[in-house]
Amino acid sequence: MTLAGRTVVIIGGGSGIGLEVARRAVAAGAQVHLGGRTEAKLAAAAGEIGAKWQVVDSTDQASLAAFFGALDEIDHLFTPGAAYRVGPLRELSDEDAASPFTTKFWGQYHAVKHAVPKLTADASIVLMSGAASVRPPGAAPAYVACNAAVEGLGRGLAVELAPVRVNVVAPGTIDGNLWAQRPAAVREASFAQYEADTLLHRVGKESEVAEAVLYLLSSTYTTGSTLYPDGGYALR
Repeated sequence: MTLAGRTVVIIGGGSGIGLEVARRAVAAGAQVHLGGRTEAKLAAAAGEIGAKWQVVDSTDQASLAAFFGALDEIDHLFTPGAAYRVGPLRELSDEDAASPFTTKFWGQYHAVKHAVPKLTADASIVLMSGAASVRPPGAAPAYVACNAAVEGLGRGLAVELAPVRVNVVAPGTIDGNLWAQRPAAVREASFAQYEADTLLHRVGKESEVAEAVLYLLSSTYTTGSTLYPDGGYALR
């Protein structure tokens, strides 16, 4: 399936992997709508690539209803936007431990729920998980469980929403916007560990995850699957 002339909606498209997917979708001829929580970031990203944008908070169902209510129809939906805390069970507050579920699981769940009335008959959805779902990188059990739950959600939605296709992308450690916001010492130590742990002995690039997302959006016979652009991390 070509993306030319199709409507692609990305919640979390103002930066990182979401923006990279948006940039490539625009280049392929798609009409792209970006959503996210930060107006300035969205406006800058949309202006750079030639997309439309609207502020939306995926933890607020009224905000989601307004966002999707403004759209005529949706051919492709990608939902990478989330913000959360990660850490050990013994150290995190219950609120912080719940944060991956609040934003990453329920945020995507409710985004799909509000998008459904606008989906075309041959639409596709790609949810965002992470390779930690199958290989925990350390003491972060709630985060690990959330990623696994998102992958289960993708399979469940694929069954319920068919023939709309629903898949999940589960990246490994990616050198990009997310890690650029973390302290250099933490980033370097994490990258070194990941390079040692993965088959390709390097961290990934946002462009490499974007390629996986675009495949899942456009592959007309793929549904209910999880794709791991992780350099082989899940296999070690």
